[in-house]
Amino acid sequence: MVIAQSFLPVAKWGDPRLSRLPGIVPVAAGDWLVVDDAFAAQMAERARLLAERPDDVLAGDGPGAAALELLEVVEADLPGRGYAAVRGGWRRPDGVTVLVDRDRPLWSLGHLVQEDLCLHERPAGSAEHVLTAAVLCFPASWTLAEKIGRPLGRIHAPVPEYDAGLAARVQRLFDAIRPEAPLLRYNAMFYADPALYQPRTEADPRETGDQARAPWLRSERQCLRRLPVSGAVAFSIHTWVVAREDLSAEQRAGWPGEGARAG
Repeated sequence: MVIAQSFLPVAKWGDPRLSRLPGIVPVAAGDWLVVDDAFAAQMAERARLLAERPDDVLAGDGPGAAALELLEVVEADLPGRGYAAVRGGWRRPDGVTVLVDRDRPLWSLGHLVQEDLCLHERPAGSAEHVLTAAVLCFPASWTLAEKIGRPLGRIHAPVPEYDAGLAARVQRLFDAIRPEAPLLRYNAMFYADPALYQPRTEADPRETGDQARAPWLRSERQCLRRLPVSGAVAFSIHTWVVAREDLSAEQRAGWPGEGARAG
C-alpha cells in the first residue's frame, strides 16, 4: 500500500534560504510538529513497525532524563493540533487512543506523532554532540544501528557535502540553539519506491539512477530544538512522500535536473 501526501507544502529548491547548505532557518516553537493528510496512514505504519521491528526502529529507549523531557515537551504541544487528553494518554486526530508509557517514552512518542525523533547530547569532554536515543520508523536510506552512539561528524560521513567546514558550522548550531528558538531545514530526495521504511547500510548505498524522472519525491522537514532542562537537542523528522504529478506546476518547473540530489 502506498502511503503518500496529496501535495508538498514546501519545495526546498524554490526557496534560496533553504537550498543553500545547511539551509537552516528559524521556526516558531509552536510550529515544530505537523499533522498532515497522511496522518492516519503514517501512524498505522509506525505502529506496525514498532510492533514488528522494535530493535530496528528504537534505540536508547527508557526513562532517562532527556527522553522523558522530550515526551513532556511534545505532550505540551499536542493540544490545538487535534489531540485530546484522556486518562493515561491522548486521543489522536485520527481517533486512536494512545496510552503513554513513561518507562518507554520514545515508544510512546512513536505512537503519538508523525515525526521521527532523535536525541543528541554532548558528553563531557566531547567536541561533538552524539546520537544517544531515537525512534526512527521512516529512515531514508540509513540505519539507526549504524548511527546510534556516534558523533555528528561520523553520522554524516557518507554525505559528500558534509566536509570539515560544514561539520564545524553544524556543531556551532547545535551548541547555540536556544530552547525558545528552534531551527528548521528541509531536504528533497528522488525515489523510485514510495515506501516510508527504507533502511540501507553505509556499505550498500541507494542507487540513485535518473532522479530527474523519478516518480516520487521524498522530502523531510527537520527541526532542531533544545530541551530546556537536560540541554539535549531533539532532532525531529517529518516525512512527505508526494507523487511527481501531485506537485504544483511551479514546483515541477523548478524540479532539479538529472542527477540532482537536494539533501
